[in-house]
Amino acid sequence: MDYQILKNIVEEELLKFEEINEEDWAHKISPEKWSKKEILGHLCDSALSNIRRFVITQYKENENIVYDQDFWVKAQNYQNIPTSDIISLWKILNLQIVHVVENIPDEDLQRTCDMTKTEPQIFTLEFIINDYISHLQHHLKAI
Repeated sequence: MDYQILKNIVEEELLKFEEINEEDWAHKISPEKWSKKEILGHLCDSALSNIRRFVITQYKENENIVYDQDFWVKAQNYQNIPTSDIISLWKILNLQIVHVVENIPDEDLQRTCDMTKTEPQIFTLEFIINDYISHLQHHLKAI
C-alpha cells in the first residue's frame, strides 16, 4: 500500500487552509450543520478513532471500535477553539497515522475490526485504512 498519498493530502490541504479566513471557518449555514471548523474537528476525531483501530486490530481482532461523531464534535466544542489549533491537531494526527500504517506488517493488514454501532460488520485493516483516506477526502471537499 502507498501511504504517501496521505502525506500528500496533508501537505496540499494545509496550503488550501491558509486561504480560508476565520469568518469562513466559523460560518454555519444552519445550527444543525457543521462549520468548516467543526468538519475539520470531526476529521480529528476520525483520526483519533482510526489510530486506535489501526493499533488495536494488530493484536486483538474483531474489537468493536466506534464513536458517535455528532456527540464528539459537540463535546469537543470545536466551534469555539482557535482554528489554528484544530489545523495543528489535524496535521499531527494524520502524520501519526502515516507513521502507524507504514509500520503495520503486511500480514496484519488482513486482521479484522468491527466498526459498526448496531449489527456487527467485520472489515480488514487494509479496508479500514483505505476507507479512512476516502472518508478524509470526502469531508475535505466540503471545506
